[in-house]
Amino acid sequence: MHKIPIGVLGASGYTGRTLCALAGTHGRVELAWAAAGERRGECADIGGRSVRFIGLDDAPLADAAVVFSALPHGVSAPWVARARAAGARVIDLSADLRPGAAVLGEATGARVVGASPAIYGLTELARDEVRGANVVANPGCYATAALLALLPLLVRGLIAPGATVAITAASGVTGAGDGPRRDLLFAEVTENFRAYAVGNDHRHLAEMRAVCARFSADVDLVFTPHLLPVARGILATVVVPLIEPLADPLALWQAHYRDEPFVEVTAETPSLREVVHRNAARISVAAAAGVRQPTLIITSAIDNLLKGAAGQALQNANLLLGFEESVGLPA
Repeated sequence: MHKIPIGVLGASGYTGRTLCALAGTHGRVELAWAAAGERRGECADIGGRSVRFIGLDDAPLADAAVVFSALPHGVSAPWVARARAAGARVIDLSADLRPGAAVLGEATGARVVGASPAIYGLTELARDEVRGANVVANPGCYATAALLALLPLLVRGLIAPGATVAITAASGVTGAGDGPRRDLLFAEVTENFRAYAVGNDHRHLAEMRAVCARFSADVDLVFTPHLLPVARGILATVVVPLIEPLADPLALWQAHYRDEPFVEVTAETPSLREVVHRNAARISVAAAAGVRQPTLIITSAIDNLLKGAAGQALQNANLLLGFEESVGLPA
């Protein structure tokens, strides 16, 4: 079987290595090259095979049908433009091309690469747009967990006008990347739990707000991320005031996601053990008791490296290439 060549920019990080591993077991694509700046020339055992990293400037961009950019925020956008100019379709996993990126100062220009607008690739929201895209801005991990929780309400306009939606989410340390930082040392993280980016200014808020605006939702979002002493996984709790009570909240989510291969709706509150190493979002919903305004508490769990990053990127690549959406992804 002819395999489609793909390339990975920023292949030495956690997300980049996950992309390389997924490519190795996909069956319909093959890793043509893996580029990494500081680790050029090094070999790594990824998914049971040896991968040699080449330099970014040495990446044969034109040899890949699809290029994944797992480069850092603020660095990725120019490389997306280069890959697109070389003829590749591109999936960018940085924040550079996501909605609202320029507002946060993460991109140097508008959300346009050449003549191709970047499609925001929350697959369950934009599946048809992704199929025909040349450039896809892959969502952030926290945004994926929160927006999948909120979509059934946003689509139906059920959130109370002027409401404050509170999102509290905790992530494993791989979400912070593999750069050497004192606050991510084992002795600092283990047996500890803390909030960060307190003040409602986290990078992922911009894309969350943009999706809410897409549905004309008159809401404020208050997002507080936390660092978990685990390697991977995100658990988000979303508190949402409603226009009116829902007789059976869970049924709404079950109906909305009935045909989705990677979204599971459950009566039991999800845990990280149920989603790590899987390209799945697991969601539950319950009505809040003892409050004056009808309010839902939604919990959403994902693997930050799979459904929150590399897995969702490959899910989008499957759509770009005309493959079955679930090919090569651990369900």
